[in-house]
Amino acid sequence: MKMLAGKKVKFELEAEAGSSVSVAGTFNGWDPTKNPMKDNPHSGKFVTTLLLAPGRYEYKFVVNGDWRVDPNCTEWTPNDCGSLNNLMTV
Repeated sequence: MKMLAGKKVKFELEAEAGSSVSVAGTFNGWDPTKNPMKDNPHSGKFVTTLLLAPGRYEYKFVVNGDWRVDPNCTEWTPNDCGSLNNLMTV
């Protein structure tokens, strides 16, 4: 059986140092607890890298419980909550 190769995808967001920041999307069931991001070192720049299979994904950042779009992403789609999700193709 041949396994599909994944690609490393880096997520970055600037937020207040010491915040609780994660990324959630279709790649992790929209679970904000699955992919926390680290502030290195308390600079306010939060980063994580995920290995994602080829495909198209919707995502958002979660900062202290507040869902936010990625200000550096140029692709968007409306969601069922009346706001926007970011789109990414791997």
